[in-house]
Amino acid sequence: MSRPLGPLHVLTDARGGPAALAAVEAAVAAGAPVVQVRAKGSTDRELYAFARAVVEVCAAAGATCLVNDRVDVALAAGADGTHLGADDLPLAAARRVAGPGHLLGGTARDPARARLLVAEGADYLGVGPAWPTSTKTGLPDALGPAGVRAVATAVDVPVIAIGGVTVARVADLLAAGAAGVAVVGAVSAAPDPRAATRELLRALGAR
Repeated sequence: MSRPLGPLHVLTDARGGPAALAAVEAAVAAGAPVVQVRAKGSTDRELYAFARAVVEVCAAAGATCLVNDRVDVALAAGADGTHLGADDLPLAAARRVAGPGHLLGGTARDPARARLLVAEGADYLGVGPAWPTSTKTGLPDALGPAGVRAVATAVDVPVIAIGGVTVARVADLLAAGAAGVAVVGAVSAAPDPRAATRELLRALGAR
């Protein structure tokens, strides 16, 4: 692994752009250890430019930068890793492309899928949605802490819970075995992303 995988993953606003970058800068300044670039609907050139900007912000602060879905863009932009969803390049293929030093995460909802992804080379797993969320459409039913626990106990890599995560829900996810949480709106849509990041880090015991 090129950089450590911290307990708080801040996902960028899906639109990217200056406002999303400003939220990233605020989150990283507050101590967010991981930022995941997610700019749905962008052209490849726009995604690359945004990812490069986030990589620079993260590098200056010693934070880890991941790119959602696109291992090619992650490598081109100099990101530390890639998070792959169910419809993206298979994790084993991405590992062949990216090599051993690139962080790779996969999305799992059940123990069998989780074990398969780890066997293919996943460094960590995203598990969710933990609770219902409006950030992304077409999601399956929420797993709840019990679903997160089922995956976390099946593998020996960090499990990062995502979906409907709030400060009040962090304790239940940690008790279920999650190593950390990933958030979108809780930081990117917050009136004060820096303060929101600090609150989440405190709940995670990281401050």
